[in-house]
Amino acid sequence: MKIIITQAEAVEKGIWGEVMKMFGVEAEEEVWPSEEYILTEEQARRIGIIQ
Repeated sequence: MKIIITQAEAVEKGIWGEVMKMFGVEAEEEVWPSEEYILTEEQARRIGIIQ
């Protein structure tokens, strides 16, 4: 299973920092709120999106 989350959703859930680390996004990079990130089921579990 794949989980898709946008940057705005990640910020809203308070997990944007974890998503940034997973995808190698640097703090100074420009990111659109609608930009999507595809997580594996394991990644989603690790950051608490699913149980």
